[in-house]
Amino acid sequence: MAGIPWELKCPKVIGVKLTGSLSGWTSPKDVILKVAGILTVKGGTGAIVEYHGPGIDSISCTGMATICNMGAEIGATTSVFPYNHRMKKYLNKTGRADIAILADEFKDHLVPDPGCHYDQLIEINLSELKPHINGPFTPDLAHPVAEVGTVAEKEGWPVDIRVGLIGSCTNSSYEDMGRSAAVAKQALAHGLKCKSQFTITPGSEQIRATIERDGYAQILRDVGGIVLANACGPCIGQWDRKDIKKGEKNTIVTSYNRNFTGRNDANPETHAFVTSPEIVTALAIAGTLKFNPETDFLTGKDGKKFKLEAPDVDELPRAEFDPGQDTYQHPPKDSSGQRVDVSPTSQRLQLLEPFDKWDGKDLEDLQILIKVKGKCTTDHISAAGPWLKFRGHLDNISNNLLIGAINIENGKANSVRNAVTQEFGPVPDTARYYKKNGIRWVVIGDENYGEGSSREHAALEPRHLGGRAIITKSFARIHETNLKKQGLLPLTFADPADYNKIHPVDKLTIQGLKDFAPGKPLKCIIKHPNGTQETILLNHTFNETQIEWFRAGSALNRMKELQQ
Repeated sequence: MAGIPWELKCPKVIGVKLTGSLSGWTSPKDVILKVAGILTVKGGTGAIVEYHGPGIDSISCTGMATICNMGAEIGATTSVFPYNHRMKKYLNKTGRADIAILADEFKDHLVPDPGCHYDQLIEINLSELKPHINGPFTPDLAHPVAEVGTVAEKEGWPVDIRVGLIGSCTNSSYEDMGRSAAVAKQALAHGLKCKSQFTITPGSEQIRATIERDGYAQILRDVGGIVLANACGPCIGQWDRKDIKKGEKNTIVTSYNRNFTGRNDANPETHAFVTSPEIVTALAIAGTLKFNPETDFLTGKDGKKFKLEAPDVDELPRAEFDPGQDTYQHPPKDSSGQRVDVSPTSQRLQLLEPFDKWDGKDLEDLQILIKVKGKCTTDHISAAGPWLKFRGHLDNISNNLLIGAINIENGKANSVRNAVTQEFGPVPDTARYYKKNGIRWVVIGDENYGEGSSREHAALEPRHLGGRAIITKSFARIHETNLKKQGLLPLTFADPADYNKIHPVDKLTIQGLKDFAPGKPLKCIIKHPNGTQETILLNHTFNETQIEWFRAGSALNRMKELQQ
């Protein structure tokens, strides 16, 4: 699309062999929750995850999509399933029969090769897989639903569930909504409604319209739910939450894909757990993490005990999908005379200015803006929620830079020492001070820096505010590439223990940029305030094309050079 070659380092392939068959309360979501527990949030980095085996035929097409969607949570380059009749059925139902015909013609190429080798193989028997719930604060902390209540009590996590949330980009299909409605319908038959608050986010206008037509939406409302707009919503922090105050310890359960600290409601004390939509619904009805729908009973309005039955519904609507409202606005056929005018006083939009080119010199005496302790996701680097209204205004959204990251110097978020004034202040303010005074800076990070959403602003902001390098123990792949595109240097310690040699008051010099080459480490001189120095090596994953991005100042700058 940009007129330049697309490149990707050849990934490894992790095979996930599925045997048995899904049934009962176990859902496709449980497959990826189990895999996340095995591989962790960085176990799939640099790898394609290929699901195969006889078990795949028991998974719907949209169920496979849920599994692949959450592949990002283990760092996977991508995730794939072989083509099968469930995909054909979905394509036909969604007006893409021509693609199904083409896929059928080439189906022998859309399955694993006989005898193919995997760099790592995981085997999961779907018949034995139990419903899972992962969290809090990370999507790889896996628990069977049957055990999470006990674990929560032991760990001091709130067991009372304040809110259950289903939908968004993950688990928002017709089948998902139907399974949740089937659970809700049973509760209503016994006179029960949700003890917790309950929200529903349809995955698209088509899903919204179809579940309205088929009665699912009304059932979910009747049980106490609120149907939200077809948008990201609370999944990325677009949630004007009123039931708690910031800092109040509480638990929510969602069918989303991510549950990092503060992601959904900007409250660092919200313990968010990820599970399937039907488990969310059951838990919202019960109101507690200590409820296991497979074994536990509820008490109906008549005082009689009953057990929820596992939902069994159609994966696709029997009638055609209702397309809903068509709100798409076509662009003009001829845009050559069109101009985009942006008010210079706008607080929401701002035209981008090119970043400065590399000056051809090594990076001398970089100030450390922050040395991050522990997990630092793209939500920590560039928070979502109310900040997203500034997505078109780089300078304004940069006021959220690293405000969620924990400073190792004082154990606090959004509080760093200004090396010139020696006063502690917000991270963005300190970065702006350095930029105004011509002080270039660097961030020191921990493991898997930049995991989570592929949020481009998390790379744009540090570059805009004067950052030059991000040095970590390891990176999440997409964020590492995004940093390269903005002309920053994402570097990793050749020896991870060197992270401990650097103190927030040190200055760093990065040498070897004149001979910058793929596979060739750079040298870093750590300059301590007492005058002593240490030299360490920093690795990188730049290829020739990406080195040109760095020299030009950004990938966009390089594209412009190539067009001239």
